[in-house]
Amino acid sequence: MREQQLQHILRYMPAGIGTLLGPELRFGFLNEAMQNLLGGTTPAGEPLTAYPGPLTTDLLEVMKQVYEAGRPFVAKAYPLLLPISEEEEKIRHYFDLTLEPLQDDDDQPLGLLVFAVDVTAQEEARQRAHELSLETRRLDARLRVLTETAPQITFSLNADGRFEYVSPQWYYFTGQPPTADLNAIWPLLIHPDDRLRVLYQSDTARTMGVGWNYEYRLRRHDGQYRWMLSRALPELHAPDKPVSWHGAVTEVHDQRELSEALRRGEAELRFLADSIPQLIWTASRVGFIEYYNKHTAEYTGLSEQELGPTGWIALLETAEQAPAARRWVQCVATGEDFEGLYQMRRHDGQFRWHIIRARQLTDSNGPRWFGACTDVDDQHRLREVLQTQYDELARTNRDLDTFVYTASHDLKQPLFNLRGLFDELRRTATFHDAEQDILLQMVDEALGQLDGTLQELAATVQDQRELAAPTEELDLRSVAEEVLLGLRAQVQETQAVVELDMAASPTLLYGRANLRSVLHNLLSNAIKFAHPERAPHIVARSQVSDTGQPLLIVQDNGLGMSISSESDPMFHTFERQHPHVVGAGVGLYLVQRIINSRGGHLAVTSTLGEGTTFTVHWFE
Repeated sequence: MREQQLQHILRYMPAGIGTLLGPELRFGFLNEAMQNLLGGTTPAGEPLTAYPGPLTTDLLEVMKQVYEAGRPFVAKAYPLLLPISEEEEKIRHYFDLTLEPLQDDDDQPLGLLVFAVDVTAQEEARQRAHELSLETRRLDARLRVLTETAPQITFSLNADGRFEYVSPQWYYFTGQPPTADLNAIWPLLIHPDDRLRVLYQSDTARTMGVGWNYEYRLRRHDGQYRWMLSRALPELHAPDKPVSWHGAVTEVHDQRELSEALRRGEAELRFLADSIPQLIWTASRVGFIEYYNKHTAEYTGLSEQELGPTGWIALLETAEQAPAARRWVQCVATGEDFEGLYQMRRHDGQFRWHIIRARQLTDSNGPRWFGACTDVDDQHRLREVLQTQYDELARTNRDLDTFVYTASHDLKQPLFNLRGLFDELRRTATFHDAEQDILLQMVDEALGQLDGTLQELAATVQDQRELAAPTEELDLRSVAEEVLLGLRAQVQETQAVVELDMAASPTLLYGRANLRSVLHNLLSNAIKFAHPERAPHIVARSQVSDTGQPLLIVQDNGLGMSISSESDPMFHTFERQHPHVVGAGVGLYLVQRIINSRGGHLAVTSTLGEGTTFTVHWFE
């Protein structure tokens, strides 16, 4: 009865129990759990090898060895693939297998007692815990690498304020050995002026369970104190109090010194702005004034609050306020510079002329405006006086030009009359004088010289008027040939040879009338002042200077001249070096005046009796 009860109990136990008999390991007793493990088809008396079910070959081999050796064996979490559906889909299960040899009374082997306990849930939990442990170690290693390579000192404190961890940067920065007591040495490295404040703030934060953020000076390994920023946050596990604090210490010494330098620079700039005798102001990106210097209040007699965000506009003369405001709004919208001349009211009510300028500066803080109002009333009124005087002088100069031109023109008719009377006198009268021919020749030359003087006076006035002629792209050779065409009679009379070579710089941006006057005077002088013993040989050529500027060189083989300075000669009106040659002495004066007025200069080299070379530097 008891044996039947025992078999009943064993048959329905959740663990698999079975006996394998004889060396062939034939099926004996198998409870229900063991039959399910082996697949449900295990005829009694059949060898295990005929119906192994999910048992693997190596497990069967171990069972035989246990039977032969008579020594028990336990396999922990042994994996077996069990079918879970009719389609033979299998899933891995884990079992603790116990193989216990069965012996008779004479210690002879009878078979094996097999126990199989399903530990799949425990094994999967163990494997999951192992994977989580590996992942935790991997993340911990990554976090340690990050904290130990970042340019910061990272740390952890427990609830009592003692260090549990500090990164190697602490030892690099302070120069302390790793064996030093960090909790004891850390307060001693804080600057004495900051120590009490830091200890109080950190202790208060831990007591209140909050983080902290403060700056202090910490002694570096070289003994220098450097400004550091300490930040920490508590590790909370609600509803408990914080159990630790994690933070970082970052060196901010350079940033703090830069900030201090900027603060000092701003103070110095403000002092400078207050010292300048101008109205200095700054405005926001939308054009509202945020700052006035001290001189603004002194000049206007108004405080910064009374001036308000648009103070300088309200100080303008009434008729100028609206146009100035529209212009200011336009500049603020487009970013263009603001500049204008306006009348601004002083503290005594007098309106004075001011130049108001403002420019926009854009940086990391966004666009801002910087402006200044400069009192130019005295200069403006002086300029008005000078302009009036200039206009008067210009009018006088025009009147003089008109008088000279008119006088030279009006004197031509009496000259013609004298010329006619002299010709009639020479034709009809008879003089009983041995020097008759010399006297007649002298009178004839005097009349010719007077005629030439009047013509050159008229030409001088005309050239004066054409000094401001508009510039255009001119062909040098074409203009020179045009001038020579007008001098054709003189060229033929003197049998002059004129060479033109304008290939080096064929064109010139210049006033046409000015260029014609320069070429005419230089070429006509070269013909006029020819040497009596040889025919004139004139060379006019263009060149390019070392600085890339165009040049004109006119060279002759005439009488030459005496000059005081080759690089900067001075020619004056009515100055003549060869009085026997008819002329008024104004040609070279006009040439030099035209060239100088256009930003150039005239250079001369000359040898008496051999010739002269003029070099025209059109531009400096």
